[in-house]
Amino acid sequence: MTGVDTSELAPVLQTAVSPVVVISGVGLLLLTMTNRLGRIVDRARSLALRVREEDEEDKEPLHEQLRILGERARMVRRSIALAGFCLLFAALLVISLFVTALFKVEILWLSATFFTLSMLCLIASLVDFIRDINRALEATALEVGEDWETRKEDRHLA
Repeated sequence: MTGVDTSELAPVLQTAVSPVVVISGVGLLLLTMTNRLGRIVDRARSLALRVREEDEEDKEPLHEQLRILGERARMVRRSIALAGFCLLFAALLVISLFVTALFKVEILWLSATFFTLSMLCLIASLVDFIRDINRALEATALEVGEDWETRKEDRHLA
C-alpha cells in the first residue's frame, strides 16, 4: 500500500461530508419515527385494556382502532427499516470513497450505487412515514367524529 498525501485526502473528506450530513439527518428522522412507534404501541396497549373491560357491543370501535394502529405500526416499522438501510448505504458510500482514495482505484459505479440505494431507501422511508401520518389523522377523525371534520373544514377556510 502506498502512502497517501494529506493534500490528496482533503478532497475525499470534502466529498464524504455529504453522506455524513445525510447520516445525521436520517438519524434525527429515526428518532422521530421511533417516538411515533412508541406512542402507537402505548396507545394499542391502552386500547387493548379497554377492550377487555368493555361490553361486547362497545368493542367494535375499539377493534377498528386497534386494526388501524396495527397498520400504522407496520408502516412505521417499515419506515424505520428503510431509514436504517439508508444509513447503511450512506456509511458504505463513505467507506467506498476512502477505499477509492487510499488504493487509487476507480470504482465510481460502486459509490454511485451506494448513493442511489441510500436515496431510494430514504424516499421509500419518507413515503411510509407520510402514509402513517395520514392514517393517524384518519384514525383521529374516526375517534373524534363530526367535531373533527368541522374543525378541519374551518382550518381550510382560515
